[in-house]
Amino acid sequence: MSNTNRSGRGKNRRNSAASQGQGNASASRQPSQSSRPSTRQQGKEVRPQGASLSAVRPKGRARESAPIEGLPVSKNEETVIDIIGMNHDGEGVGRANGYTLFVQGALPGETVRVRVMKTKKQYGYAKLLEIVKASPDRVSAPCPIYDQCGGCQIQHMSYAGQLAWKRQLVVDNLQRIGKLNVMVEDAETLASNAQDDKEGAEQRVQDDASVGDANQTTELAPSEVQMNGSNRIRLRLEGVMNEEDTEKSIRVLPTMGMDEPWRYRNKAQVPIGATEGGLVGGFYAKGSHRIIDMESCLIQHEHNDEVVAKVKEIGSHFGISAYNEETGRGLLRHVVVKKAFRTGEMMLVLVTNGRDIPYKDEWIGSIREAIPHVASICQNVNKKQTNVIFGDETRVLWGRDVIYDYIGDVQFAISARSFYQVNPVQTEVLYGKTVEYAGLSGKETVIDAYCGIGTISLFLAQHADQVYGVEIVPEAIEDARSNALLNEMRNVKFEVGASEDVIPRWKEQGIEADVIVVDPPRKGCDPRLLDTILEMKPERVVYVSCNPSTLARDLRVLEDGGYRTVEVTPVDMFPHTVHVESVAMLKWKGQD
Repeated sequence: MSNTNRSGRGKNRRNSAASQGQGNASASRQPSQSSRPSTRQQGKEVRPQGASLSAVRPKGRARESAPIEGLPVSKNEETVIDIIGMNHDGEGVGRANGYTLFVQGALPGETVRVRVMKTKKQYGYAKLLEIVKASPDRVSAPCPIYDQCGGCQIQHMSYAGQLAWKRQLVVDNLQRIGKLNVMVEDAETLASNAQDDKEGAEQRVQDDASVGDANQTTELAPSEVQMNGSNRIRLRLEGVMNEEDTEKSIRVLPTMGMDEPWRYRNKAQVPIGATEGGLVGGFYAKGSHRIIDMESCLIQHEHNDEVVAKVKEIGSHFGISAYNEETGRGLLRHVVVKKAFRTGEMMLVLVTNGRDIPYKDEWIGSIREAIPHVASICQNVNKKQTNVIFGDETRVLWGRDVIYDYIGDVQFAISARSFYQVNPVQTEVLYGKTVEYAGLSGKETVIDAYCGIGTISLFLAQHADQVYGVEIVPEAIEDARSNALLNEMRNVKFEVGASEDVIPRWKEQGIEADVIVVDPPRKGCDPRLLDTILEMKPERVVYVSCNPSTLARDLRVLEDGGYRTVEVTPVDMFPHTVHVESVAMLKWKGQD
């Protein structure tokens, strides 16, 4: 969900390690947990063995550019500003005499004292020095190295506040980029309903400050309450006054969040380094490839932390060397762990700089003894000097080549390099909303563009007459076909190719879609696919998006072509990060 990202986020792609991390906390930043005695401090930066100081320190002072004349503020100036919003990177947005400043760590509604660090003509960046007036949404981030990691960006914001902000982020993009009419909740009505909805909201929202204390709750302000039931909310349309236009506007529902927004990730991808004490692993420091060792990640499943810790401990015992990016020497590059939430099965993948593993049998035996619930131990060989995690060769060292898990009633086989959504709990929520918006009765023909390994296709196939999935990655289609056989679903057909090429060919063969589902990468839909949709004119289009800005852009194209966006639901796949997924339902005009 880190680990973020087809064609930029790796979603539904088999070998997507170069960019995965949905989401999420970045895949390369997944922390580990060490159970062996150690004098290391959690969060300590580690310079890889043999690396020169130049690898971790600037070679020289960067040449400073000349100051821009006429700005209301200057570099190193301290000033007090009000934070009026938050951008898509999670930075607070404030203004000093009309000049925009971005402030990491500041929240909307706060008054803060800052030091200006960098100025450009239209905007600048400032460092948070003091919170003069705190937001009701501010909480203490429970992660001890939250400020160093960067995998989570908004742990310092209450979970209710995160959900409200993510909805607003979607609304803002639809209005600003898509120029779309969006209904918004009336603030007075929200306040009048706040008391009635407070009890239900408190049951759904786990406050960030009370991790480890399930009985601790935080008083919720009316603005924090996530409303359920659209009939409880009076809606008005900004800038549109007549009832006819209001009926054509888009309803953006409250963000669908998690009851427990911690320990939700089923996959860890941990870079490995070394010190005199042995192997270390954790995540890369912000903006660098310096490995920061750590023991636990609050958004990782606990078992992932345990497996990584044991692998480091056992590897250190046998003298396994860590890969060094500068020299290209050393063996162990990454430890990848996958956890099946429903079945409990686990897979361990050792990514190595070569095929030969010293003490291989002893190492595997020790891992099996220490971690009996691991069902598969694989090796992936990557000899390339690259930041791509996986290489081309994968082999099984022990156990099966796959583990099995379920999303809803659908079973999936998960291999070492196949993509599988990192938040299985919210994946079921996301796919459930997709099926709902498809409006299936069992008689429809559905096309799933960007189908990946067939996760959405198989969900849809339970409710449709026939589903066709298309994906450009051949290995993903192999997995999709295997998963269809695994579930004995014979009303699904998968084909390799670009959707904008394959779908027109299907149309020539007489295949007419009642519903088209798209789940594109962050860059959005290919323009030719949008043209194809407009030519086929299915009754409904369901758009699953990981990027509100490209969603807004593509909805504008579809609306101009004859569709009406009826409803959008944000889904929180990656709590405590700035990422948000959305599902949009569009109908061909006249099809109500």
